[in-house]
Amino acid sequence: MSTQTFPPSPKPAFLPGRRPDFKIVQPLTTYSGSPITPVQKGLPRQTQSLCPECSELIEAMLLEDNGRVYMEKSCAAHGRFRDLISPDVELYLKMENWHFGDNRGVKNPAIPNATRCPEQCGLCSMHISHTVLANVDLTNRCNLTCPVCFANANVQGYLYEPDIDHVRRMLQALRDEQPVAGRVVQFSGGEPTIHPQFFEICAMARDMGFSHVQAATNGIMLADLEFAQKAKEHGLTTLYLQFDGICDDIYRRTRGASLMEKKVACIENCRQAGIKIVFVPTIVRGINDHQIGDIVRMAIDNIDCVSGISFQPVAFTGRINRNELEAKRFTLGDWAHAMADQTGIFDPLQDFFPLSCVSPFSRLASSLRGEEVPTLTCNPHCSMGTYLFIDEKTKTAVPVTRFVDVGAMLQDMEEFSRTTRRSILQVFTKVKAWSSLQRHFKPQFAPPGLTFTKFLQTLQGMTDKKLGRDGMDGKFTYRTLLVAGMHFMDLYNYDVERVKRCIIHYAAPNGLIYPFCAYNSGPTFRERIEKKYSVPLDKPLHAITGQSISCGGCGSAD
Repeated sequence: MSTQTFPPSPKPAFLPGRRPDFKIVQPLTTYSGSPITPVQKGLPRQTQSLCPECSELIEAMLLEDNGRVYMEKSCAAHGRFRDLISPDVELYLKMENWHFGDNRGVKNPAIPNATRCPEQCGLCSMHISHTVLANVDLTNRCNLTCPVCFANANVQGYLYEPDIDHVRRMLQALRDEQPVAGRVVQFSGGEPTIHPQFFEICAMARDMGFSHVQAATNGIMLADLEFAQKAKEHGLTTLYLQFDGICDDIYRRTRGASLMEKKVACIENCRQAGIKIVFVPTIVRGINDHQIGDIVRMAIDNIDCVSGISFQPVAFTGRINRNELEAKRFTLGDWAHAMADQTGIFDPLQDFFPLSCVSPFSRLASSLRGEEVPTLTCNPHCSMGTYLFIDEKTKTAVPVTRFVDVGAMLQDMEEFSRTTRRSILQVFTKVKAWSSLQRHFKPQFAPPGLTFTKFLQTLQGMTDKKLGRDGMDGKFTYRTLLVAGMHFMDLYNYDVERVKRCIIHYAAPNGLIYPFCAYNSGPTFRERIEKKYSVPLDKPLHAITGQSISCGGCGSAD
């Protein structure tokens, strides 16, 4: 239980219901003609998964047992498996109710006639979503040795570190994606900030037209103010900052080092440099799940530079025995209830929605702008979250669901987006479309100083990255904190239908683009890519970078 106190939050004012007349427009095929099976709803239901031992494609059943949701599956060679998916069946089913239909993938898939997912990646013709957030791994070196690292950095026995020309090709593959070019890129690893050309790569991404350039980092390099300022000058806009807790004991257990002082220094330096921060805690049951509320408080206290928290329950990418799996598994349902218990701010069923619920917001923006924008059509069970609106003076945090009927607003947005698509002479002008949402805004429940106009400006800042970043002073937009949980899959809970809808992708030196949960688990394309585009640790890295470098953490140099 969190030891920190939170100002009281208003009680829920709306029910998370759905209007009975609401209909979802669901495409039948991808742009390449592959049939799309709509998101299946309700329990029990069948899906496809992978065997945790041999990774073969097998049938799986999702079912309810005593108010909890489980996946059960059986491999002819390795027997039966059972894994907890959610401890709260009602919350699980609510996520499905707020999925607004699928996208149609990409118009130029690298694998045009795919028949088996997740074996044929690239993106393939079967993939249903386009890229929303792209990862580009800059290195498998790291200045830490984290036991929970899915990238398994520093232990592979080889060095993977693309040079700037390889990175340019990866970025170009993202920019060439149709009908929505990649716009948000995250440099990852290993530790991306130790790449010898990190600054040049950030500047290159900015100059290639990426609206958002961020780094998934432990923050050690950014604990140096000069480094942070130089990164900002070269185009870095956001840190996805590894942030597992608020004390060194947690970091010694999750990261193998005392890091809290460096985390605090990193936050202060980003504040001075004008870089936004998203906290990224990896949550492990029995290790740091008791500090979820403390992490929220830390973010609220630094709301001038922290814009979000992406909680990530640990994925077991290696082998684990069944008893240990049961003891350590931490799901999004567990996270939602921990958020409520440790903060007193949230009501799990009322406040949390699937990430994909914002797709009407994107579709409306596309209609009003006359161009396609990134649309979040991931599976509703990939993530859930909400927005907190923060009063800077009192640090009172109010979920958006307390003063906005979110469900009705999203449904109106979906309907507006369809209407404006049908005619160049739009039935709803840009002003009318946004202003018509005012009936869903209840000012008596809003935090101090939040008018409907300010609310609309804040929504605008969420869709326009430049407005959002330039509004860091809190004058144009109201201070908001996105709190979300995203549970990446492992072989024990793998669901192929989720992979097909993945919106978080990896670009690779071979010119292909891979869904996150195919790159890091399941087929694990990461291992194949890194081995192909790497050299042994005891040899110079001329083959990939064209230069000799120290191998860092391994203690040897060429």
